[in-house]
Order: sequence, then structure tokens, then C-alpha cells
Amino acid sequence: MQFTRTDRARALRQSAGFAEDRVWARLRGGKLDGHKFRRQHPIGPYYADFACDRLRLIIEIDGAVHLLDDVIARDRTRQAALEASGWTVLRFTNDQVLNNPEQLSEAVRRHVQALGL
Repeated sequence: MQFTRTDRARALRQSAGFAEDRVWARLRGGKLDGHKFRRQHPIGPYYADFACDRLRLIIEIDGAVHLLDDVIARDRTRQAALEASGWTVLRFTNDQVLNNPEQLSEAVRRHVQALGL
């Protein structure tokens, strides 16, 4: 059985960790200044943890596995490809979003301000 991109995105949403769930509670339904984010949004061959099409903004939440050398290399390649297609990528660790969730909101607001919106 072959999975569609929608099936894959759904599976990723269902297996989200605690930190991602907390971020989603902060972003869903336009809670962050009315900006609509999607969760596990397919962009090219990748899936963004959270993406806002209007802002061309991706938010990535990195757990401990993202400290491994091979994962760091993959993340850099992936981020470069996404940025080359016009997206801005903001990365946060699980600890950052759990211990200081306002930091994420402030970073999104700075991005919006930089866009002049």
C-alpha cells in the first residue's frame, strides 16, 4: 500500500511530541495575531513542522535527535533548500518552546515586522 503525502502528514501529526503539541496549541486557529499556520505541511519533498503560507514562514521544533551529526547535516541541507524556494525557517529546541514559549511568538512577530505587514 502506498501512502499519499496527506497520509504521511497525518501520521506525522499523530506522532507529534509534547513540545510540538504545545506549539500547536499556541498557533492553531490563528491564535498568534491571526496568522494561519498548518501543521506538518508538505513543502516540496519536505514536511514543515509548522508553516504559514502567507508569511512564507516555517517553524521547526527540534528534539534531542537533532543534535546528532547526521541529522544536523540533513537539517542544514533541508533548510537551505526551503530557503532557496523563498521560505524563512525559524528553529527552536524543545526546551526553548517549553521553557520560554513567548520567544517563539516574538520571533514570528519580528518576522512579520521585517516583511512590513
